[in-house]
Amino acid sequence: MVSEAGELVPPGQVADLEAAYWMAFRGVPGVGPVRFERVLKAFGSMRAAWYADVSTLASVLDRRTLEQFLASRNHVEPETEYQRLREEGVDVVTLQHDRYPDLLREIAAPPPVLFVKGEILLDDRRAVAVVGTRKMTSYGKDMARSLSRDLASAGVTIVSGLALGIDGVAHMAALEAGGRTIAVMGSGVRRIYPPDHRGLADRIAGQGAILSDFHPDTSPDGPNFPARNRLISGLALGVVVVEAPNRSGALITVDFAADQGRDVFAVPGAARWSKSAGCNRILRDGARLVRSADDILEDLRLGEAPKQLALDSPANLDEPSRRLLSVLTADPRHIDEIAALASLPIATLSSMLMTLELQGFVSNVGSQYYARSA
Repeated sequence: MVSEAGELVPPGQVADLEAAYWMAFRGVPGVGPVRFERVLKAFGSMRAAWYADVSTLASVLDRRTLEQFLASRNHVEPETEYQRLREEGVDVVTLQHDRYPDLLREIAAPPPVLFVKGEILLDDRRAVAVVGTRKMTSYGKDMARSLSRDLASAGVTIVSGLALGIDGVAHMAALEAGGRTIAVMGSGVRRIYPPDHRGLADRIAGQGAILSDFHPDTSPDGPNFPARNRLISGLALGVVVVEAPNRSGALITVDFAADQGRDVFAVPGAARWSKSAGCNRILRDGARLVRSADDILEDLRLGEAPKQLALDSPANLDEPSRRLLSVLTADPRHIDEIAALASLPIATLSSMLMTLELQGFVSNVGSQYYARSA
């Protein structure tokens, strides 16, 4: 077989060549799921469309999109670019591939092309999205870590957005539990964002996947992130919001989840606590309350979380520390109340709480309120 570029194509590479042209069309501004479907229906393959004459293309593309396409065709070599991506370890997965994620295929207007570093497995259908604010509290961090760890230990793939805050904690907890995690980006796979998470992204690619439907060279941009959030919910059976104020991108993910028929979960916060105002609002509106991974696993019928063995035991602590822990519960208490219950001076108590927080026994939930860690 000979390609339109005049090159001999080994029989086993036909599907790969077609993916190259899907990728090339994804780089054309204005060509989204609807136009992809229209072009594919008109020409039978994206490769045939790439080399079609202008008059025929004009019957399926509006003038502005056609101009953008012709500009791309003049300087893009799809097969060369595809080969370069494969050498970088990037897989180009189209709706025609059986390795396209099943759950994502079910949503309205699924992205035609995915760029993947790592691997999407069949078991990733057992997935839960964990999202939340970038400016998390110790309480939010503790809950994101324990939920993601226990879900991953139960064989659930953790999906999130690679952002700072809750997203990063969720990914890291899944990795540390030896589980799988998928990071969905609002930029191309060559533009890891935020830069602080490049090392984390490399670890995710080795134990899950980095995924984007944007062309690999796409820079992070504000409008990209709502589109990214649509894929986060689309890849999961349910979405868990760990901590979110009223104005939070995590709540955009919730809206998409509702449209896609996904289950929505939320971790509650104190009634007047602004950091959890978004979580509390969606709980009032019908989201399912989450206390532990077991709540999610039970509702989604995914089994039970394996029991975690504590790395540190309170029995190894000194007597004042054990006494302090004995008055702490999952319900946050103000430092003044804790001091009275534990019979400790504030100065001593503050130092002890900081030490116990670093050891993982205590969560600082803000405003001088502390709770026993999950």
